[in-house]
Amino acid sequence: MSKSSNSGSPKGKPAPTYREKGVVQRSVTALLDELAPEKTLTRGERLPATIEQHRSPNGCVLQGPGYAVSVSWFGDESKGSTLGELHIMVWRGTVARRGATRHTKGATIVSELTLTPVEPPELGNFWRGNDGIEYNTETLVAKCLALLQEQASSS
Repeated sequence: MSKSSNSGSPKGKPAPTYREKGVVQRSVTALLDELAPEKTLTRGERLPATIEQHRSPNGCVLQGPGYAVSVSWFGDESKGSTLGELHIMVWRGTVARRGATRHTKGATIVSELTLTPVEPPELGNFWRGNDGIEYNTETLVAKCLALLQEQASSS
């Protein structure tokens, strides 16, 4: 009986390298920085915005009056062959955030888009949707804002 040439390696593609993981994490951070920049301390009062931006280490929520878009990054912490998934969800209602007191009846999902990193990134596109469309950071920010605007106009 002969042994296969890759008997020592797991089936499928090899686990991502640290470099590949770093590229994807920088892309996630750039996306979140565009959608909901980290808040800085200021001495003056902030002007109220029609869209509230809430940031967490692995995502953000863009909350409007009665609608929201959330972006969540789920990195693959195992030694698997994937780099993780980015979930973009459109909500009707008020999204509850960790640590916030719940004073509303919550939100329901209107639509969801799941994206995976393009390996290796082609033509500057870092993300591929489950529909096959590829996005770079700029076009993905535009997609998120378009989803938010679409929900605002239907409310």
